[in-house]
Amino acid sequence: MTRSTTLIPVSPIRFIGELPSVHVIENRLQMFLRTLRALKQDNNLTAVKLNPHKIPNWRELIEKPDRLKIERRALRYLELLGNKSGMAHLNSDAKVKLAPLRGGLPVSRIETEHEADEIAAALHAEMPWMARATEEVWHGLRASALEGLPGLWFHPLVLVGSPGIGKSHWARRLAHHLAVPATTIEATGEPGSFSLVGTQKGWGNASPGKLVHTVLSEQHAGPLVIVDEVEKTGEVTSTKGSRHTLTDALLPLLERMTAQAWECPYFQIRFDMSWVNWVMTANSRHGLPSPLQSRCVVLDLPGLTPDQLRAFAEIEGKRRALPDPALGALMDVFDCGAISSSELSLRTVSRMLDRAQTLANRPPLN
Repeated sequence: MTRSTTLIPVSPIRFIGELPSVHVIENRLQMFLRTLRALKQDNNLTAVKLNPHKIPNWRELIEKPDRLKIERRALRYLELLGNKSGMAHLNSDAKVKLAPLRGGLPVSRIETEHEADEIAAALHAEMPWMARATEEVWHGLRASALEGLPGLWFHPLVLVGSPGIGKSHWARRLAHHLAVPATTIEATGEPGSFSLVGTQKGWGNASPGKLVHTVLSEQHAGPLVIVDEVEKTGEVTSTKGSRHTLTDALLPLLERMTAQAWECPYFQIRFDMSWVNWVMTANSRHGLPSPLQSRCVVLDLPGLTPDQLRAFAEIEGKRRALPDPALGALMDVFDCGAISSSELSLRTVSRMLDRAQTLANRPPLN
């Protein structure tokens, strides 16, 4: 699935190309000075007729003070050239990692309200119990089309509901229908702030976070970031006593104005992250920081009914192209009441689909 895209400048850094070495610059300046002095010594010579490689007495034309001055000027020139790029503080490996930013990166856009309607309809058909979340995204997509935005954008979402109702699955399907890359942050599985935005150089495991990594590896400036169980994130304290939380890392990225000039802790350069969209999940509102709630649309979602799960299993089974006998057997499990309502969740149904798919693809025994 593809969508129209717009190319945007993601960072103010400038790619100047391969910088010449100090030795090359010194040779150029020395040759220029020799030529200039040779022309002054002999009025019969002209720059056109003079072969710079056959200058008379060329060794005597430049003395030790001249060489020292040329060396200083060559170093200063390289310093100014590096500062102009905004990458003077980076080593060659870091500059290679940033190479995808040359010329800008695309963001997906919604051209018409009808296109927004089609996305919402397709998502709702797959997971109708997520209607409130789908509707919120739908309004954002229609607004993006009406305002003629270069990319698509909707308010950051926090989906609150019991485990197993498909909050993360819905977010991944949303990324599929939007035709944008997605990355997932497990707020409880690792230091969330470091996983999201990375760590500064100087830390033992310094690296760019998943956000920047996704932008660079997918070469797309508008991915969807999914943060699971955001209410359970903890905090990390450095040896110097500084405190790092996922909420602190998220807040500047959730505000579009600050996201436009967000600075990566690892590369220490600015990125335009204003076209990144956010879907966070939580099992309850308890533990959700107030600053986070104030910047997001928080939606309380209902639990699933057996009929909704059966419908999901049928739709997902057809999407996976399960053979009719396998799909029919799966439907029989629901219809005969072999599984109690308390045992049902989207995770359970997904495992049942995985098992049915494995059995359907198993080669026949001779």
